[in-house]
Formats: sequence, structure tokens, C-alpha cells
Amino acid sequence: MTSNAALQPDPSPLVACTVSRDVQNFDLLIEDMETALGDGWGDLGFAEALAFIGQLDAESLEFIAMAIDEEDEENLVLLGEVIARAKARHIKVILIAEDVSPAALHQLLRTGADEFVPYPLPEGELQSAIERITGPEPEPEYTPAPTARGGHGDDREGVVIAVQGLAGGAGSTTMAVNIAWELANVAKKDETGPKVCVIDLDLQYGSVSTFLDLPRRESVYELLSDTESMDDESFQAAMVGFEGKLTVLTSPTEMLPLDLINSEDVNRILEVARRNFDYVVVDMPSTVVQWSEAILNSAHVFLAMLEMDMRSAQNALRLKRALQAEELPFEKLRFVLNRAPKGIDLNGKARVKRLAESLGISIDVQLPDGGKQVTQGADHGLPLALSAGKNPLRKEISKLAHQLHELGQNEAEAAG
Repeated sequence: MTSNAALQPDPSPLVACTVSRDVQNFDLLIEDMETALGDGWGDLGFAEALAFIGQLDAESLEFIAMAIDEEDEENLVLLGEVIARAKARHIKVILIAEDVSPAALHQLLRTGADEFVPYPLPEGELQSAIERITGPEPEPEYTPAPTARGGHGDDREGVVIAVQGLAGGAGSTTMAVNIAWELANVAKKDETGPKVCVIDLDLQYGSVSTFLDLPRRESVYELLSDTESMDDESFQAAMVGFEGKLTVLTSPTEMLPLDLINSEDVNRILEVARRNFDYVVVDMPSTVVQWSEAILNSAHVFLAMLEMDMRSAQNALRLKRALQAEELPFEKLRFVLNRAPKGIDLNGKARVKRLAESLGISIDVQLPDGGKQVTQGADHGLPLALSAGKNPLRKEISKLAHQLHELGQNEAEAAG
């Protein structure tokens, strides 16, 4: 005996749910969910979601899209509970936020949200986020070759080279990008080159990605927000490769406060980077922050970029006084004079000498003015070696890279 009910098809199970105070406040989200899933999604309030996720009906859920704005910051504890409950049931979480403070985003991402998408939703971004969390694991974009110093990351103790400009436009990013590229290509043709990475820690105006024409990834923010759970795989997954020889951890896609990370976060990042790369080049923000001390203590070489002008001189003096007052290793700094006078400019050479004497420092490296080719190369996303190989600035940076590499090899041999 059969019934009419048995002839009716079962309703399609829910694949996803939006979770919000009022989904009507996020009309673009409704449209994108319908485009992506048709009728295979539902809508819940925060308290409803907390109860529903624990039920059998929630077993078919693949993800929830939690939409919040500034008014929801009062309920961060409840939102965190919803995310934690979803993660416990192996349900992915996409966080969609409008006008929410970085601190609130940081807290929710640490709770376990898998993806963050700003609202209003950029075109196609929700679909991309859904594909990232529900699709198969992507193939890594860049698989670096093993180096002569060992085939496993745990065998490495990479050299940390920090670069910081003492004034705007002093050339710190130009130095970081080009010294990293020269180090990656320092080996002879019959030798395997070292593994080199660049870490852009200017969380607000970082431009390493621009200098190398690389995309910025949302996963960078996630990595920086939760370094405690970071491992070798997640670190490498957040990076992008350049020309098969250089690996870059770009600055985040959004402008973030510099205190998003602390010294412990920085030390974890450097520890993982040193374990996987022979050279770790860090492009620092021009601002001195709480975690600058961690970089200074970890760096084997700390390049301080300055120019022949009053602002560089004053800032160098301020930095010297600040480090010495805190009993920090000021002697680690190696001052690099960018756009230095040419060799035939005797008056310029005398000015450089007076600058060093007045500041009580030693100017270890003097770089010539690379001219318009430097800006043109950066605009095209290429290191000087690829855009203007005969540029005088490129030649001096190449010499410096070879000196650093020889020094690193000598220290490795002495330690061995």
C-alpha cells in the first residue's frame, strides 16, 4: 500500500545558511546566494543558528555565511559561539562584514572563520569564497627547488635580512625586492641557488606585491590573525611565487593597524620562514612599532636606508637615541646611503663623511642613483636585473648580495 506523500520528491537538503541579525540589510548577499545556490540555502538569526547547527537537519550544511555590521559588535561572544559550534560540526564559515572594526574581525577570525569577504560584496567574490572552502585543495602555485644546503625545511636556519627606510622614498622596498632577487640568482649556473623569500610587514602601505606585479591574498590576513595555528603548509599557502625563483608573503589586501600583530606573532613568522628558506628578506614599515624589537633581535643584517637630506639625518639620530635608551642592539644597523654622490663628486664625498661623523655612525654602503629606470621597472613589476640589467644601482645591489651570500656561506662552514 502506498500513499500520495510517498510519491512527492524529498525537498533538497540545505547546503548553506546565511546567519545575520536581519538578512534584509544585506540585499546583495541574498542575490549572490540565490545565484550560487538557487533554493539550496536558508536564513537564520544568531540565536536560531546556534540551536539549529546542533540538530540533525544541519548535517547537510557545507557552510554558513555570517553577515555582520557595526551594530553586531556588541554580540561578539554570541557570534563566536556560532562559529565555534559550526567548526565543531565541520561546517565552513564565511564572514561577511560591513563597517566592522579590525579588532572585532581579528577576534572572529581567531575563533575559526574560514573566509572573510567585505560588504558590499565585490562582484563574484562570494562565489570565489564558496569555491575556495568547498572545492578540492588547490595545487600550490610555486614549488621551490631544493637547495644545496639540504632538501628539507627543518635542515635550514635561514639568514634574516631586514630593510627599513629612515624617511619616505629612501628606497627600502626597492632594496628589499632587488636584494632578494639577486640572492635568489647568486649561484653559478651549475649550482642550485638558495631559497629566498620576501615578507612585506608594512601592513598599511606595503608595495612589494606592486613592485613584482603579484596578487595579494586574503589568506595573508588570516595567517597574520592566527599565527598560533600557523604551520609550514599554511605559511607557504599564503605566499605567491615570482618567476619560479622568489617567494613572497605580500602585505594584506586591506589597510590594517600595525598593532594587528605583536612580537610573538613576528617571531613565529620568522621561525617558520627561516625553517623553509635560506634567506628571509623583511620589508619593514617606516614606523617603529612594538614588534620592531623582535625583528631587530632576529635579523642577521639590518639595512637602514637613508639619503643625503636633513630628514634622513634627523630620523637616524632619533632612531639611534631610541634604541640606545632601550638598550637595544643599535650596532646591528648597517646604514645604506641611497642616491649617493658619484665618485668624481669630491664635495659630495666630503658631505657624506661629515654626515656620518655628525651622527656618530658608519655608512657601510653607498648606492648610486638608478634614475628613471628604477621607477619604470617597479611600474612594470620587474626587478632591475630583468628590466635594466646594466643599471648602476642594480650592479651595486648585486655586489652587496654576493657579499652577503659569501658571508653566509663562511658562517655556515664555520658552524659546520
